Amino acid sequence: MPKQIYTASEAARALGISLDTLRRWDRDGRIETSRDPGNRRQVAAKEVDRLRNASGSGGLSARNRLHGVVSEVKIDGLLAQVEIQVTEPTHVVAIVTRESIEALGLKPGVAATAVVKSTSVMVER
Repeated sequence: MPKQIYTASEAARALGISLDTLRRWDRDGRIETSRDPGNRRQVAAKEVDRLRNASGSGGLSARNRLHGVVSEVKIDGLLAQVEIQVTEPTHVVAIVTRESIEALGLKPGVAATAVVKSTSVMVER
């Protein structure tokens, strides 16, 4: 039987956010929680699913998403370089694995999103 209720830390992990973020979301009314007999937060599985689907992020916890179009893909061995034209004349360049390029189906003209978190640039489609 699938899990119906998550602890706060389980829900945060499932959403790809920190426990502090989950608490903040609770205070702000962004997530619906309940309390167990020990007054600890718990989150219904349907609420976790709702937030997963609403984010459209595939579980990534990143605030900077730059939508654009792939302008160039260079593959050399196991690594690949993908260039995304974000807004004229800005380009974001990421070094990713060849496997990732193939899995995402990236090629010039395809819409993609550069996800910037800390010092990493990730690509999602």
